[in-house]
Amino acid sequence: MRRHEGRRQQKHLLRALAGTGAALCLAMPARPASAALPATTAPPPLLAARDLGDLSLEQLADIVVSTVSGRAEPLAAALGSAYVITAEDIRRAGATSLQEALRLAPNLQIARAGALGYAITARGFNGTLANKLLVLMDGRSIYTPTFSGVFWEAQDELLEDVQRIEVISGPGGVLWGANAVNGVINIITRSAADTQGTLAGAAVGHNETGAFVRHGGEIHRDAGGDGRWRAYVKRWRWKDLEQPGGAARNDGWDRLQAGFRADWGAGTGGDRGSDRAGFTLQGDVYEAEGHQLPNRQVLRGAHLLARWNRQLRDGDALRLQAYYDATSREQQHLDTADVELQHTLARRGTHRALWGAGARYSRDRIDNSAALAFFPAERSLASWNVYAVDEIALASDLDLSLGAKLDHNPYTGSEWLPSVRMGWRRSPAQFVWAAWSRAVRTPSRFDRDLYLPGAPPFLLVGGDFRSEVARVLEVGWRGQLGPGATLSATLFHHDLDDVRTVSPGPGGATVRNDREGRTRGFETWGALAVNAAWRLQAGYTRLDTDLSVKPGAVDLQSPEGIGSDPRSWWKLRSSHDLGGGWELDALARHHDALANRSVPAYTALDVRFGWRVSPAVELSLLLQNLLDPGHVEWAPAAAELQRAAFLKATLRF
Repeated sequence: MRRHEGRRQQKHLLRALAGTGAALCLAMPARPASAALPATTAPPPLLAARDLGDLSLEQLADIVVSTVSGRAEPLAAALGSAYVITAEDIRRAGATSLQEALRLAPNLQIARAGALGYAITARGFNGTLANKLLVLMDGRSIYTPTFSGVFWEAQDELLEDVQRIEVISGPGGVLWGANAVNGVINIITRSAADTQGTLAGAAVGHNETGAFVRHGGEIHRDAGGDGRWRAYVKRWRWKDLEQPGGAARNDGWDRLQAGFRADWGAGTGGDRGSDRAGFTLQGDVYEAEGHQLPNRQVLRGAHLLARWNRQLRDGDALRLQAYYDATSREQQHLDTADVELQHTLARRGTHRALWGAGARYSRDRIDNSAALAFFPAERSLASWNVYAVDEIALASDLDLSLGAKLDHNPYTGSEWLPSVRMGWRRSPAQFVWAAWSRAVRTPSRFDRDLYLPGAPPFLLVGGDFRSEVARVLEVGWRGQLGPGATLSATLFHHDLDDVRTVSPGPGGATVRNDREGRTRGFETWGALAVNAAWRLQAGYTRLDTDLSVKPGAVDLQSPEGIGSDPRSWWKLRSSHDLGGGWELDALARHHDALANRSVPAYTALDVRFGWRVSPAVELSLLLQNLLDPGHVEWAPAAAELQRAAFLKATLRF
């Protein structure tokens, strides 16, 4: 009964959300012809630069990030390992999904496991259920309390609406809380003011096809004030991939998604650090059906988010955000409500501080089966947090940032997450930073409530699992090597304690915290503007992991159950403007072998040809995996990624 009632409630929410979007479309007419926007709206100043490689360290001050410190700040002065994927990067790469767009970040480790199955992480412990990377979309966390990670097959976005993706490798617990242990991905979409007019597109390829349409207009003053709106619908189909040898995996998906956004005042994207006054209301609804046999999996979801920014007289700023998210999949329904308040203080003397508080409530309902069960089958999870950060100018070229967060969860109670960061502008062309942080990965339902099989005798039972702890030291440098050449480099060392294990017990194996050790490594990326028409970007990451079972303990997990990481990987991108509206782009990437999964090393090359026929029409051809007939990136039951072509056309009017 509860399952059917939950589905009925979700259907009502989907209809209401779709109705809200339709009402916005009807009630908010576009600008009159006399005030029509140009067919192509210019991107915000942030994205006007073709590539970060064109910029000096001083010019990087115009590139804004908000994920590192919680407020909008220049990328050049960010006290952390930050990489920005711009809208232009995504377009020039020909990315067809969020997951493929994330491949552009050199500090992320990404392996494709199926049509929509991905293993994505930063700094180790990768897996399709990776649980140490926090992902946000416009300030909405898509973390699931089921396993402390992301169901990537349920995530999608209209890539043409993405303003930028900020990828932070390293802990972000002070601002973003537990589970931001190895990194944070913050996906920020454009404001409605930047997406006026109509955009339509269609694509066809070996492995996927789809189409979308988006329209944006003005909210007239007599209809509620000076604002803008947009609404879109997107239909996409991912075909079944094959295993080596040609056997079908039956892992394709059909997805229909629609959404809207409205901004009043100076509404912005999902920048947590934005302090411009305004109000934003946005939402999405989707349904996806998988090709799995014998029973197709169906994913349904919807969310509604409201965000209010207010400038105060003394230069301070308030930000209030709340959202509701409902998702369902086979055997599971999850409802989440979240609210957060942040107060950003203007500079007072040498201090610039901010503080905030938040609360979240989730209700997770699972239909148990003979294969696995969660006890209790339905659990309500409530958490809250308070945090504060103070940035202190010790000298004109030296800054200190002190931050702490108290994060309370229903499993282990309160977790203390402190951080100390320093930055030194050694010269106008060089910036050095260092940081020490404590981060935790709190228990999930997989750790505490999972039972295998679904009835006695149990082989695995949830245990008294505590939080995994990481104490992280980082040292970074970024600078300008010459005209049009920039470089960023970071050394990191993670001391790990209470890492998850599966240990023998009297009633079956149980989940415990009996591993410890460290991960350490080096990550670097740089960019070079060869000339006005040709730009290069490259990145390299080296990762060493050393874990051991605590004295007297036993871990029954196989090595791949802990994580599967290459020792190193590199990426190289080239973007060349050929003239006459023609573009040539290439992305080469190499990953060392995954020894514990028997996945050999591979090198892949994607090439894109683009043609801007006119300001309103763009065509592109993406050729993927050109270096070999096929390779695998994950195992077991691996998908073989073969050579493929993808043709796309977009029209603006």
